[in-house]
Amino acid sequence: MAAQKDLWDAIVIGAGIQGCFTAYHLAKHRKRVLLLEQFFLPHSRGSSHGQSRIIRKAYLEDFYTQMMHECYQIWAQLEHEAGTQLHRQTGLLLLGMKENQELKTIQASLSRQRVEHQCLSSEELKQRFPNIRLTRGEVGLLDNSGGVLYAYKALRALQDAVRQLGGIVHDGEKVVEINPGLLVKVKTITRSYQAKSLVITAGPWTNQLLRPLGIELPLQTLRINVCYWRERVPGSYGVSQAFPCFLWLGLYPHHLYGLPAGEYPGLMKVSYHHGNHADPEERDCPTARADIRDVQIVSSFVRDHFPDLKPEPAVMESCMYTNTPDEHFILDRHPKYDNIVIGAGFSGHGFKLAPVVGKILYELSMKLTPSYDLAPFRISRFPSLGKAHL
Repeated sequence: MAAQKDLWDAIVIGAGIQGCFTAYHLAKHRKRVLLLEQFFLPHSRGSSHGQSRIIRKAYLEDFYTQMMHECYQIWAQLEHEAGTQLHRQTGLLLLGMKENQELKTIQASLSRQRVEHQCLSSEELKQRFPNIRLTRGEVGLLDNSGGVLYAYKALRALQDAVRQLGGIVHDGEKVVEINPGLLVKVKTITRSYQAKSLVITAGPWTNQLLRPLGIELPLQTLRINVCYWRERVPGSYGVSQAFPCFLWLGLYPHHLYGLPAGEYPGLMKVSYHHGNHADPEERDCPTARADIRDVQIVSSFVRDHFPDLKPEPAVMESCMYTNTPDEHFILDRHPKYDNIVIGAGFSGHGFKLAPVVGKILYELSMKLTPSYDLAPFRISRFPSLGKAHL
């Protein structure tokens, strides 16, 4: 048996936003937690970097909206603890045709969940947001709770909070081997550790860690082009002009989204919620010609709908999505080893939900009753993952 000082209550692999919130909840409950990250912090190789993310309660599914109620509370708590602003309320404007089914479903969900919102006709949209061009008579749905999360500041504040609560963060330490058992043994490039439980929040690298443990999840890694577009008149789409975040539905197979100008002065983030297959080890390679298709989609969208933006991207960054087939998360125990917990497949919409995701992963790792119904997030919903994979 390991000496007590060498034994961790939990090891968390992956110091992105999900792993950090898991470690935060563990440390808050006085658990001895080690957070391992393969890259040196901060880094831009995963899904949690960059300056901003949208926060919202507007969702197709009630269960996400329910989780978001608590997420807002925990984000506010972290903001208070950190003593720095991590969030700005701007509202979130959803745009689409009146008959768009997603728009109708979201509006019904907001009503059921008693989330403050407004339905805006085409005329009301034109009066309120004259610098949005409506080409098909679109209507709007404004989720008043929506806004911008300052992602980089939030991640840094969270890593600091984990340390202040007594958690240990080791970056630049890649995991090379996991040996399951009553105590899980984790070997990195520099040394070995033992823990009562293990939480894997490794984003695009999840299956690399799970394959030797007899399971492969249906995860697709995508490289997303995050584009910023220059305002013709600086500030016209800025937070100072009360311009909201937006989601535009129904134009393409995936929605387009935007955040008001702020992180780069005079530049507005507008991107397509999809990308191209990518190996996470090669994501920093030069962009292939095929990768530009989504940028062309956004360029024509900007030209058609945002006349006060120049329709060529001024800045392009990249981000990784790790998608499940249904774009719902995986929050579950390993089917064979119940002290190995998996958080994966955040499908490009997990950042805002990380406070509650981290709480759920903490609860699973400590064998507590989860605070939420985890049926939508179980591995068993994928019928192709039968016993043959174990």
